[in-house]
This record gives sequence, structure tokens and C-alpha cells, in this order.
Amino acid sequence: MSEFLRDYARRFAALNKDNLERLGELYADDIAFADPMRKAQGLAEVRRYFAELYANVSDLQFEFHAFDQVREGKGYLRWTRTYCHPRLNQGEPIAVQGCSHLLWAENKVFQHRDFFDAGALLYEHVPVMGRMIRWLKRRLA
Repeated sequence: MSEFLRDYARRFAALNKDNLERLGELYADDIAFADPMRKAQGLAEVRRYFAELYANVSDLQFEFHAFDQVREGKGYLRWTRTYCHPRLNQGEPIAVQGCSHLLWAENKVFQHRDFFDAGALLYEHVPVMGRMIRWLKRRLA
């Protein structure tokens, strides 16, 4: 079990739109960040991306389910993200499961890749597009 991953998860879960300066405590200056929605290179770009993400959400919470260190400086976090957005899902909570792959050195992450269903996070909750995506998912199942 990785103490680094547990500490990282705790500090990451404490982030909100008012304390994004703390990203510098978690990430190296040359952080490479990617998720299904966007890629960001460098701490300044990651800060801008997170500021956009956190700007209109409320009740953002992460519940971490597993802390899997593969080897020194490499590991995975499994999580559930829950949030509310006034224009999505009628403002009701949205929960999405995902996984983060992290590479770190000297107690800072230099590569962060998130894996999750972007449809479940966002697109399924946009009124017209959501109906189409849910229909398509049912057809493909």
C-alpha cells in the first residue's frame, strides 16, 4: 500500500475552486495531464483547466476505493466523482466512476492520466444529446 497515493488522494479531494494554488504541491511544473475531455501540459495549463472545471460545479466530492502502487513511482487510484452542476441533470448529483494512472518522483506527480466515461460525466446529462447517447448505449448493449 502506498502512503504517497493515500496522501495524494486526500489532498486532491480537498481541492476546490478557491484553493487551486495547491496544485503546485501535488504536481511537478512540467506535469502532463490528460483525461477524456482534454490534455494539458505544464502546471499553468493544468491550473487553467481545473479552474474551468471547478467554476460552475458544486458539491464536488471524490471517494477513493483503491490505492494500487505498481512499483516505486507508479500507481493507480480508483475513485467515484460526485458533483452537481446547475445546467446538468436538473442540478441533481451526478456520480461517475474512474481511474487515475499516476507517475511521480520526489513526492510530485509528473504524469496524470484519468480514465472515465465522458458520456456518464457530462454528455448524458445535456438535454438533447443525453437522450441520443443513452439510446445509443442501449442499442449497443
